[in-house]
Amino acid sequence: LEKDRHFNYFWVRCAKLICVTLFAVHCAACFYYLIADRYPDPKETWIGNTMPDFHSKGLWIRYVTSVYWSITTLTTVGYGDYHAENIREMIFNIFYMFFNLGLTAYLIGNMTNLVVHGTSRTRKYRDTIQAATSFALRNQLPPRLQDQMISHLSLKFRTDSEGLQQQETLDALPKAIRSSISQYLFLNLVQNIYLFQGVSNDLIFQLVSEMKAEYFPPREDVILQNEAPTDFYILVSGSVVVGVAKSGEVIGEIGVLCYRPQLFTVRTRSLCQLLRMNRTAFLSIVQSNVGDGTIIMNNLIQP
Repeated sequence: LEKDRHFNYFWVRCAKLICVTLFAVHCAACFYYLIADRYPDPKETWIGNTMPDFHSKGLWIRYVTSVYWSITTLTTVGYGDYHAENIREMIFNIFYMFFNLGLTAYLIGNMTNLVVHGTSRTRKYRDTIQAATSFALRNQLPPRLQDQMISHLSLKFRTDSEGLQQQETLDALPKAIRSSISQYLFLNLVQNIYLFQGVSNDLIFQLVSEMKAEYFPPREDVILQNEAPTDFYILVSGSVVVGVAKSGEVIGEIGVLCYRPQLFTVRTRSLCQLLRMNRTAFLSIVQSNVGDGTIIMNNLIQP
């Protein structure tokens, strides 16, 4: 069940630990009663000392009494109402309490791991934010850059905690599955980009397979003016300031295709999802589809 995706791992682990504890208590209770039942003098036993006629009691009463002493021994409470009366019970108690040391360590260790796992991401996020803030203050970065750093780290924590690690999930899959998912999610969007009007479906499939999905928080620079043209982006959702680019538009393509420094600074206005296409990968694909490359350049220079 721990590996079954249909069940919550935390609750499965808790149920497992509870079952292990109850099984240990049950087995010890049975051994406690067995020792008392087989001892020659019933009154010289842990249960016979306080319940001389325990053989005449109902099965449920005897079982509950045995479990009661077993669990008080396991938890090291030891109220004193039951205790070992003969050498057999003393020997069993010694080994049972040694076993309890290991079981207690196992239970505490597992519960600690479960609790820490639930808070480790938050602690890591706070440490990262603190480190970024210290870095910004130490290097006297302007407030705008500080805000961009904090916003980016906060968005990363949000995507991690809400299960939105889209690209990380895709990267963990084989290329064929990754390509199929990317085509399902983004193929229609990319086909409608002005730059790719009239190109072959094969080229579109290859491009979509190489694109990387990324999230950007509001007011973060995606492209800086005059930086090297290493990537261009397709806006999936949100909006950015160039003039103003909206969902389904491409940004940074002029610098990439003309191999010149980026003409504009591009900054997000809201939370944005972008598809990033690396220049080297893009040109490699286009060079293997020469006719499509001509169509793309014609689309670029059309008014």
